[in-house]
Amino acid sequence: MNHKGMTLIELMVAMTIGLGITLAITSVLIASENHKRTTTSTNDAQQTGSYAYYALDKALRGAGSSIAESAFPTDVGILGCHLNATPILPHAGAFPAPFAGFLGGAAGTLNVAPLLIGKNQSPDGLSDVIMLMSGSGSAGGVSRQITGGGSANTATLDNVVGFANSNDLVLVSQSGVADCLMEQVASVAPPAPTLNLGGLYYTPAGGATSMATLAVSTSSYVTPIGNADANNIQFMLFGVDSNHILYSYDLLQNLKVWRTTGGDSAQAIGDGVVQMNALYGIDTTGAGIQNAWAGPGDAGWDINTVMNSPAKMKQIVSVRIALVVRGEYYDTKRDNLGNPIPVSPPTLTVFNGLVSAAGALDKTINLNATDQQFRYRVFEFTVPLRNMLLLAGGA
Repeated sequence: MNHKGMTLIELMVAMTIGLGITLAITSVLIASENHKRTTTSTNDAQQTGSYAYYALDKALRGAGSSIAESAFPTDVGILGCHLNATPILPHAGAFPAPFAGFLGGAAGTLNVAPLLIGKNQSPDGLSDVIMLMSGSGSAGGVSRQITGGGSANTATLDNVVGFANSNDLVLVSQSGVADCLMEQVASVAPPAPTLNLGGLYYTPAGGATSMATLAVSTSSYVTPIGNADANNIQFMLFGVDSNHILYSYDLLQNLKVWRTTGGDSAQAIGDGVVQMNALYGIDTTGAGIQNAWAGPGDAGWDINTVMNSPAKMKQIVSVRIALVVRGEYYDTKRDNLGNPIPVSPPTLTVFNGLVSAAGALDKTINLNATDQQFRYRVFEFTVPLRNMLLLAGGA
């Protein structure tokens, strides 16, 4: 049998076919890899937004727990009082990053409120800061009248049912008095209905009053808000830093003060959060039903006005949040002239179609040429404030 070698022409044809197949396979692999990166980045943005939504929704739904109830049937002076919690509040100087701009840096002016929105008070000057205060639902928030006869480190009540032997936290207040004091129950002294106060959160005095003064007045009240050891009290800030990271901050520094670990710093929740904004859902009729929106920049709804107005606080029954989340993948697609092909539009809109008494509330997020090479997901959701709905309907 004769065997002939491959001719030059046959070799060239084979090489051409092989090269064509190689190029085709390479193109498929490149397209597949680009699709995988795009899909992975988009999924990461979706997961980040979903988790941020979960964390915010979980925290915000309980806003006002153990606080809102103190406003009826009679006001015991908690809503809008100046919060004193030795040794951490009033805070010495601005709050840590990324919350240094909250309240304009005047952290010492913080008052008790179920929910506050600091318009554009995150470092980027575009994202809002959300503050919420809530205690343990099991504590009930049922305020107990002080019967007098107490002292700087004791409070005598009609009864002490429901208080633990130690580590319960309470707010001591009086309607018409600017300050309220956070106190820690060191022990209960049966059979006398007396709370002995002491421990890490013991607060002897604020700027306008002292525990000794409040303890001898029958116009003063003790409101349970939870237990420090159980860590079931949330006095929190949420905001976005300049690196697109969503942070939370514990105003009571429970990990630092109680657990003696950590520092006076914020905790990262998720990255890729480009912007966060919020609106108040309000009840203007006192029926316990949201029937209007208010922006944190509207006249009468700025943070300082709301923080000092219990009447405004009682109107807030929900909060609407908008999160703009960005994937990590920078798309390098180019046209025939070598120019980048944008994969996102130049603008994104949140709160579209929502209006308040002051006008339209829609907000536009502008994306520059570099920003448009990333992909985005927008999460927009409304969280009902259960305790405030109860307050609005029951006041």
